[in-house]
Amino acid sequence: MNDTNMIECDVCFHHCRLGEGKTGFCKGRRCVDGVIRPIGYGRLTALALDPIEKKPLNHFYPGSMIISVGGFGCNLACPFCQNYEISLSEYSISEAEVLTGVDDFGDASEKSRTVGHRSLDNFTRYYPPEELADICESYRAEGNIGIAFTYNEPTINYEYILDVAKLIHERDMKTVLVTNGSASTAILKKLSPFVDAMNVDLKSFDEEYYNKVLHGSLEAVKEFIHEALSFCHVEVTTLIIPGENDSEDEMRQIASWLAGE
Repeated sequence: MNDTNMIECDVCFHHCRLGEGKTGFCKGRRCVDGVIRPIGYGRLTALALDPIEKKPLNHFYPGSMIISVGGFGCNLACPFCQNYEISLSEYSISEAEVLTGVDDFGDASEKSRTVGHRSLDNFTRYYPPEELADICESYRAEGNIGIAFTYNEPTINYEYILDVAKLIHERDMKTVLVTNGSASTAILKKLSPFVDAMNVDLKSFDEEYYNKVLHGSLEAVKEFIHEALSFCHVEVTTLIIPGENDSEDEMRQIASWLAGE
C-alpha cells in the first residue's frame, strides 16, 4: 500500500502506521475511514468489585473497594502474561461497531463477529459510560470509591476512559489506571484531569529486556511515570521473572531511579 495512505497511531511508542481496515500491534485500535479508532469502545471482558490493595495500591484509600473493569488488547507482548486470553487476543469487529460502539451488531456478518471459536457477543458486553458510572455509584454502600481500569492495557482505549472518568468525577468518585506505562505523554495529558491514581508496571530496568522480551520500551515507561507523577498518585510494581530481571544490581537500579537518586 502507498505510504501516503498510511495513518500513524499516536497512542503509544509503537507509532503503528496503518492502512484502511488494518489493526495495530495492540490489537485494540483500527484504521477506519482514515481515522484510527478503538475497536473495543465500551466492550468489557471483566467487571468485579475488588479491594484497592489488589490493584495493587497500598497508599491510596487503603481498606476501600473499587469497581475493576477490563477490555481487550495490549501494546506489549509479555510471554508471562496471566491475562493473555484478553490482552494478546485479536478480535475481528465490524466497521459499524467501531464507529458507534453500540451493542446492536445490525447486519454484521458472522465472519466479522467471530475469530476462531471466539464470539465478540459472548466474550464481551457493551457498557455505555453512563451505565458503568451508575454501577460504580450503586456500590458506594459496599465501600466502592470509584473505578479502576485494569486486566488488559487500558490506555489503548483512552477515549472510553475519558468518557467514563468524567462521569465518575461528577459523582465525586475516583478513577484509577493499572497500566504498563507505555502510552504516549500526549495521551497521558488528555487523561490527566480525570485520573486520580495509577499503578504502573516497571517490568525491568534493562532496555534490551524491554525490547526483546516484552516488545516494549523502557524509556517510554520512564517518561510516562515522570509525567504521571506531575498530576496524580503513582505506585510502581515490578514483576520479578527468575533469571531475567531478578539481579540485585537491577533491583538497586530500579529503587535508586524511583527514589530520584
